[in-house]
Amino acid sequence: MRGRYTAMPSQELYESSRVSGLIAHLYDAAIDDALWSGTATRIAETLGSTSTVLKLHGDNARVNLLECTDNLMVSEREQAWAHDWHRKDLWVDRSVAYGMSRIITDEDLVTREEQARSGFYQEWLRHLDIHHMIGAVFPAADGAIGVLGIHRPQGAGAYRATERRQAALVLPHLQRALRLGQRFAAVSHAHAATLQALDKMDTGVLMVDGTGRVIQASSIAERLLRDNAELAFICGRLALRSPALHDKLTELVRGAMATARGQIAKSGAALAIPRPDRMPLALEVAPLRPAVSAFGEQRPCVLVFIRDPEAPIAVARLRELFGFTRTEGVVAAALGRGASLEDIAAGMGIGLATVRTHLKRILAKTGTHRQAEAAALLARSVPTVSNH
Repeated sequence: MRGRYTAMPSQELYESSRVSGLIAHLYDAAIDDALWSGTATRIAETLGSTSTVLKLHGDNARVNLLECTDNLMVSEREQAWAHDWHRKDLWVDRSVAYGMSRIITDEDLVTREEQARSGFYQEWLRHLDIHHMIGAVFPAADGAIGVLGIHRPQGAGAYRATERRQAALVLPHLQRALRLGQRFAAVSHAHAATLQALDKMDTGVLMVDGTGRVIQASSIAERLLRDNAELAFICGRLALRSPALHDKLTELVRGAMATARGQIAKSGAALAIPRPDRMPLALEVAPLRPAVSAFGEQRPCVLVFIRDPEAPIAVARLRELFGFTRTEGVVAAALGRGASLEDIAAGMGIGLATVRTHLKRILAKTGTHRQAEAAALLARSVPTVSNH
């Protein structure tokens, strides 16, 4: 027996497609937070409304306005006034009592008489040309209360059963999208913190694949590639100008990649890169084993560390740490780079006896007793200076 097919009326089909499009947008915005801008407008348009607000009410009356339509924005001088009314939002208080994650309208929360005498309506909502509301409150991260408020003016009429159903369809997806967005934001924050930490190191760090193709590079690594002719970046791959050294680098990368894949590889992961009239760069490789998730195993990679022993040491940081004068800081930084007293005197245009006097003061302030001991301490106490 054949089933019957009933065609959906064109208006219902149009409304269904608008709701589906809004739900898809919410998940896209969870992945790319730049898309959150304009989400409130899309929600308002989907539900035949003129304004929408998405906000979080936290502890100590703290309100975080996530997104709202342009017509809910107030001037700078009205910010404190607006924030006060957001904290005293009558609809939020009543909605929490009515029930979390339940679609409600203003008619469920207040009587017409209460509306007429309420300062919330008379002062705040009248200013925004808001009379009717549909929305919900829902649990959010860290104990906060999420608020979805959708509004329109009095002449537009009260919200109907159709719009309740539409809001009920959107609400759980909005909740999930917000949770996903918060998780992605946490991951993004951790990633940004990692990159900042790498940029604070005095070592350049590159992530490469088995062919030497650079996947990611710290700012220090980019500077080293740019400032040292012995290093090269060719067709997206890390290379060394010397063919013999490049072959060794290739062998090190392949060995580290084999280790990352769980195979047994040859030992040896360091390489000195000579430079004319300068101390050699120190290069080291290490395997980066893949992490396993429900979405599949990540690719194994190799980390390449490059350090310039002649990179300038942050003089300001040395002065903060040990209380050096400006000149002592310059002398200390040069000592940390391995410069001799004679080289320091020549470079600064001062006498050798003056440099020795500064050295005595540096030894006293660092609690060291020999020049070599002080140089080792100074070299390891602060990162080298980045051009960024």
